Amino acid sequence: MDRQAQAALLFLLGAAVLHVGWTDLHLRYVKAGLRPLLLLSGTVLIATAAATVWYERRHASPADHDHHPEPRVSWLLALPLLALILVAPPALGSYSAVHTGTALQKPFGFPDLPARGPLRLGVGDYAARAVHDDGRHLRDRPLTLTGFVALDRDGTPYLVRMTLNCCAADAQPVKVALTGEIPPVLRPDGWLEVTGTYSPRRTKDPVNDGPIPYLEVTAARPVPPPADPYDDTGSG
Repeated sequence: MDRQAQAALLFLLGAAVLHVGWTDLHLRYVKAGLRPLLLLSGTVLIATAAATVWYERRHASPADHDHHPEPRVSWLLALPLLALILVAPPALGSYSAVHTGTALQKPFGFPDLPARGPLRLGVGDYAARAVHDDGRHLRDRPLTLTGFVALDRDGTPYLVRMTLNCCAADAQPVKVALTGEIPPVLRPDGWLEVTGTYSPRRTKDPVNDGPIPYLEVTAARPVPPPADPYDDTGSG
């Protein structure tokens, strides 16, 4: 591989990173807040490629045609490029959820909620308020949560969202157990919009004994997966 080929690979890798950063595809890899860093990284790679081409042309001489090629290991630069182009990993789902303990931790505080009316909450937000705030401001109010279905080894249905600290590699689940008017057929990894009410009932995660609150379901309907399948709340 010569310098021109290296520059071409750097340019293509930078363009792929920019594409991932500009589209929702980056949400499969990292949390939404890291999007600016992806865009910056892609820009730096493209600028480096352009600088390499400019330097080579400016300092080229006839004697340069006899130089030894760069080590073949340089072609490893093509691997992340092929991964970005050919592999679009699915979001982590029910298999990871039932084999990993809940990541629910006590938050530093709870943002104020509307005093009245129905509430649309994230799975992590509901779980944190139900467990660590004893359901204050949730009691006797219609609640709507959206997440994917996971079935425990004993068939217990959970509504789950995976939470991120940084990227998909460190994703962990936050789970809400479902009771009440549960659909008779639940498909693991299927996404549901669930309406219900707060329940003081609790259970323990069979993986790590972490707390899992219940939601009393009054209605549920399947929904398509959201653009961002991960949840930044509920893990601390």
